[in-house]
Amino acid sequence: MRHQRGEGKIGCIVSLLVFGALAAAGYKAVPVYYSNSELVDACDFIASGAARKPIETVEREIKVKARELDIPEVLADKNAIRVVKTGGGESGTCTITLRYKRTIDFYGTYQWVVETNKSISRPIYENIG
Repeated sequence: MRHQRGEGKIGCIVSLLVFGALAAAGYKAVPVYYSNSELVDACDFIASGAARKPIETVEREIKVKARELDIPEVLADKNAIRVVKTGGGESGTCTITLRYKRTIDFYGTYQWVVETNKSISRPIYENIG
């Protein structure tokens, strides 16, 4: 029975190292993915309320939200946001396209590039009521 003592120590140490590495990677990656998701949700909300707003105002609202979420890539690249309103009369469509890349630096050992390429289209109804 003496040879059975301590056999689980190496496996436990390896498991702890793996879980620690996963936690450290998650600490860096989760905020980036979360802020990207929040910006897409905000664009969805902004697009659905864009009936009487000019395109410049819609772009400015998106940039303000990106600044709140600390996404400088949207602010630095002038092609990151594209707003198009189509249709005429009482209805139409507002389409917001987001295209930007963010880099996640994993403690200087690896860099992961996260590319956001989303298009949100919402109908515009001007005279409801």
